[in-house]
Amino acid sequence: MRLTLREPYDGLDRALGRARRLVRGGGALSHHYSPDAEWERRLHERLGHAWPCDAAHEFDTLWSEVSRSLESQGLAIGRGTYGGWDDGDRGLARVAWCLTRHLRADAVVETGVARGITSRVILEGLERNGGGHLWSIDLPALDTAFHTEIGAAVSASLRHRWTYVNGTSRRRLPGLLAELGQIDVFVHDSSHTARNLRFELEHAWDALGKGAIVADDIDRNAAFGSFTRSHAGAPAFVAQADDGGAAFGIVLKGF
Repeated sequence: MRLTLREPYDGLDRALGRARRLVRGGGALSHHYSPDAEWERRLHERLGHAWPCDAAHEFDTLWSEVSRSLESQGLAIGRGTYGGWDDGDRGLARVAWCLTRHLRADAVVETGVARGITSRVILEGLERNGGGHLWSIDLPALDTAFHTEIGAAVSASLRHRWTYVNGTSRRRLPGLLAELGQIDVFVHDSSHTARNLRFELEHAWDALGKGAIVADDIDRNAAFGSFTRSHAGAPAFVAQADDGGAAFGIVLKGF
């Protein structure tokens, strides 16, 4: 109710999504996808890189650094640890890292921040690439007690490459993409309703040059599958999260 008063469209969209799951008898994960056990190898082949890649070895060290950074602040990481919401999964973070590094990304947009684990990984990739910027659209949690944790994983040395855009993707994404003109990587990890996911995917696709889209928690609805069917010529991959808790999807453009 508080979200609906603050952001009527977003709040109503989430409420309708919950109502549909109740009527159909589905839980939070209400759509089945069949993850590809070889998704990382196949993705890297499309990108023209070997698997395992050097970037993945770099990521292992980075992930340990990110985990230690949050632990030093007294923050546990994982599913449900951010006021019931999830931190970015290791597998999701790894693919965001590899795409940022392999594509030599210059303009990256993500939706959803929370503690900024994926944000940190992308920013580290841009820094090692020697250029680029990340724009992150996020509607802060209604519980202000969690506001001090927003972007907690992002170190001060990386913030010159980061712009935090306060608000919902429905309100802020179209204008941001119009301003940027073209992007290289897009990561969806905001409201996981079917309408919102499809909205973000279509807008990001139109702004994408030769690059990639990543969408987290795709098994909450059928929107990712619908999107990939409508872009049948684009290579698409369904991946299981490293912790087995959900699935995420990747779509390439221009490969």
